[in-house]
Amino acid sequence: MSLPRNDAAELAARWRDGVLLKRDVFSIVERGRFRTDGGEVDGVLRRLDEVPWWSYGLALHLFSRERRALERARDLDVGPKLLWAGRRALVRGFIDGVALHLAKPHGDAGYFRSARQALHRLHRAGICHNDLAKEQNWLVGRDGRAYLTDFQLAACFAQRSRLFRIAAYEDLRHMLKHKRSYAPEALTPKERKILARKSVVASVWLKTGKKVYQAITRGLFNFRDREGGGKRLVNDAPVLAELIRRNPAVRDTAIVAFADRRTGVGLYAFVEADEVSLEKQLREELAAAKAARPPEHIQVVHALPRDKTGLPRTEILQLVAMNQIDLIEPMMRSDEDRAFLRDILESRKNLRDRFNFESTDLNLPAR
Repeated sequence: MSLPRNDAAELAARWRDGVLLKRDVFSIVERGRFRTDGGEVDGVLRRLDEVPWWSYGLALHLFSRERRALERARDLDVGPKLLWAGRRALVRGFIDGVALHLAKPHGDAGYFRSARQALHRLHRAGICHNDLAKEQNWLVGRDGRAYLTDFQLAACFAQRSRLFRIAAYEDLRHMLKHKRSYAPEALTPKERKILARKSVVASVWLKTGKKVYQAITRGLFNFRDREGGGKRLVNDAPVLAELIRRNPAVRDTAIVAFADRRTGVGLYAFVEADEVSLEKQLREELAAAKAARPPEHIQVVHALPRDKTGLPRTEILQLVAMNQIDLIEPMMRSDEDRAFLRDILESRKNLRDRFNFESTDLNLPAR
């Protein structure tokens, strides 16, 4: 299925391909450069030209909801600005920040104050997001503020009806769930009461509608969206990690997902070991095991970046796998982190989708 002629012509003239961010049965999402009257800017393109016929109707409905919400929210400064919209494609502005599940703003009460302010502005404009339980729909901006993204389920209201109030309440409650995860000490008594009280609609949804939704998306559409990693990250990655760790030369491994233009979702295994040549042996072992499709990329590194508890910092590895290198610098906490990063970047494997987003001010220590 191709784009309408006008959409294709507009993108050919104004859009420059960059990095694939996501590909599923509802759309393709890319980061690239978009030419505006004021010059080129970073943008995010959503397009429906490669959506399967059997999901196209729902994909078009979601696309229309996002376009309508972005048009209304254009000047609110709570999410991406709508730069251009056609019949089957749109370009929104790029927000300089990373998803909540990658940034992990532990103890950052200021971030969640800005999140509540963002919701207040959104709701005053008559927009409810309706998909804020997902951490990947919350961004932590380089300026420390909260931003919202992915408005495919958003609803626009002409008046503050009962349905609007219920949807707005659930938006707030989902935000407070994230605050409870990352900054529980900052919760007020009123916020704790909100968390303890689901709306009637939410309770009914959890008992009925959510089960139907999961049966359709996971059963009929075979669609799982665990942090954008889909079914392979949920099912295959744990099996592959266990097999990799069985090799005596391996100290540890971390597997993350990335969007792949050919397969939709690819897996990238970072393996902590001393011998770079170990990659070939690991591929042979995984192929022989026939337990799951091997990762598209296996990279042997001398050391994985780790947090204070000793666990691999998968949020950094995720951005490396996705070639979102310019977003890593704000997450670097020490020169040791930067040294780990240099070692990883110099031999990274996913080169197909590289673009000129790599930060020129990424302060990596010289060797």
